[in-house]
Amino acid sequence: MMWMAPLSAFIFCWLTLASLLYCGKSLPMDHPNARSLHVTPTPRIGGLGIMAGVLVASVWLADGALLPVMLAVFALAAISLLDDMRGLPVALRFLAHFIAAAACLLALGLTGWALLLGTLAVVWMTNLYNFMDGSDGLAGGMTTIGFGALALAAWLGDAPYLAAFCAAIAASALAFLRFNFPPARVFMGDAGSIPLGFLAAALGILGAMQNVWPWLFPLLVFSPFIVDASVTLARRALGGERIWQAHRSHYYQRVVLLGATHRQLAVTVYVLMLTMAALAFVLRSFPQHAAWVLILSAATYLLIFLAVDFRWRCARNEI
Repeated sequence: MMWMAPLSAFIFCWLTLASLLYCGKSLPMDHPNARSLHVTPTPRIGGLGIMAGVLVASVWLADGALLPVMLAVFALAAISLLDDMRGLPVALRFLAHFIAAAACLLALGLTGWALLLGTLAVVWMTNLYNFMDGSDGLAGGMTTIGFGALALAAWLGDAPYLAAFCAAIAASALAFLRFNFPPARVFMGDAGSIPLGFLAAALGILGAMQNVWPWLFPLLVFSPFIVDASVTLARRALGGERIWQAHRSHYYQRVVLLGATHRQLAVTVYVLMLTMAALAFVLRSFPQHAAWVLILSAATYLLIFLAVDFRWRCARNEI
């Protein structure tokens, strides 16, 4: 019966978003700002649909190991929804992220330095997912492919509840993509991106603790977001920029600013996501070749970043 969870998640996400778009007249809107790639105000209700699907799936799957993750993620979803609707101070949001991450990992059994480092990793992943949610179809595609890969790995690793929960998240994101694939009718909003970033990190840690996959597996699966966000942050910090300010310096943003459409970007990044997921399974199946897999993935990102930087410099010189 647990495999009813992904189907339920897909249906409830779809129905929730369709109903809100049909009936809603005062939906929270995402207005263009300094970091936006869109020019038209768009409802940011996608997170409501995704979390509705995940909530229904949780009814089928609330076992002992997953329960702390579920409780923490729905608390974050509620706070993030409030932020979408009314706006919350940055300090309060970060405090909530740290409390949710630390409480969840402590409940999972981490202590000492492992708890500290794990908390920092979860908070970073929680926020970088939000940073990368800036182009139609991008975060929805990462969620579908990334959690789909985790679901397959958990099924192969004889962890059926974890597999079904990850599959439910992927299914809910797939329903969201029906409304978010370019041109987007809805955006994910913080109520979607913040909980999904938390889930990517927390479930990645949970699976590694249970020996379902090696520690590097979820990092490689979600590396299209991790690498772009981390390299961009480092580049801005080294350049003396105020890293907390809104910007359009991510590589995916530059690709659009250079002339690619949101649809072209989404399809291209999906190929990258699938490639990294495939490499993650190679690493899982042949751990003795982990170094070669990491070298290949690093070389892939280096070539992509060098190509984008070259085009960016050429475009600036032409102005």
